[in-house]
Amino acid sequence: MFRTIDLFAGIGGIRLGFEQAFKEKTETVFVSEWDTKAQETYRANFNDEIEIMGDITKIAEEDIPEHDILLAGFPCQAFSLAGQRRGFEDARGTLFFDVARIVKHHQPKVVFAENVKNLLNHDKGRTFKVIKEILTDLGYSVFHQVLNSKDFGVPQNRERIYIVAFRKNIAPENFEFPEKTDDTKTIADILEETVPPTRYYLSTVYLDTLRKHRERHEAKGNGFGYEIREHDSIAGAIVCGGMGRERNLVVDERLTDFTPETHIKGEVNREYVRRMTPREWARLQGFPDTFKLVVADTHLYKQFGNSVTVPVIRAIAEKIKNHLEGGKSVDKKKKHLSGACGDFKS
Repeated sequence: MFRTIDLFAGIGGIRLGFEQAFKEKTETVFVSEWDTKAQETYRANFNDEIEIMGDITKIAEEDIPEHDILLAGFPCQAFSLAGQRRGFEDARGTLFFDVARIVKHHQPKVVFAENVKNLLNHDKGRTFKVIKEILTDLGYSVFHQVLNSKDFGVPQNRERIYIVAFRKNIAPENFEFPEKTDDTKTIADILEETVPPTRYYLSTVYLDTLRKHRERHEAKGNGFGYEIREHDSIAGAIVCGGMGRERNLVVDERLTDFTPETHIKGEVNREYVRRMTPREWARLQGFPDTFKLVVADTHLYKQFGNSVTVPVIRAIAEKIKNHLEGGKSVDKKKKHLSGACGDFKS
């Protein structure tokens, strides 16, 4: 049994991928997520007796249980002293510092993290350089790869960087990330089986506003604007802010009753243009239909836009599992700390 902790947990996408890969061989012993609505979704889908803790920056590392695998989808932040090889000092004031101090204290076998692709180039590459240097100084062999969700059974063009760090006394010489498993899925595969409620269909006034908005940007030579996706195509990366929903509109001609559910400007458009539903976004991220959606749509769009693609996580986790079960098994922790790390507290 591998004990795991789930940091910056969101709605539990990373945990879900690991549980699918490890079957019943993982036990989550600690969860941290500050967003209360994400906590609601998390609680509804994981039968934990453990309390979901809030702000990780306010939790001492010694108060976190011993664990084998640390999972973290930490936000990307610039490091003020990045690239100066000052150990923890380079990461102070960033959320990665909290990952690092927990790793230093507990020395888990594996550290797994997911982030935006731009982490590689963030702050001219210095941010990622410091992340690798700190993990290396803490005694880990660090591997990373950019993978695209569209290659793993979901129709979403979503590139993300995945970081796998093994404690050096059990680390492989080389860790091979998974090859693509399925790049055949299209939007048609994730659409609702029945016609969605009228509220997902755009009003004539709003659709006209989107068109004028795009025309203004096109006149300036920009490509910004809404986009209607063909059913035999794939979605763009879903995101929680800006025009995240409007960049993945679809035409769904099954609607027969155009009566608005709420007060809208204009009428429900007769071109059958609608937003994808939260369930469709869940499917774009590879969440099973058994995953419970218990909060309002506004929160669900944010949660799935911020989450991870579960099948990608599962594929990587299977590779990690194969190494942990088939490779060297060392229970005694070996410290590989350089003097640059020191004894820091957040």
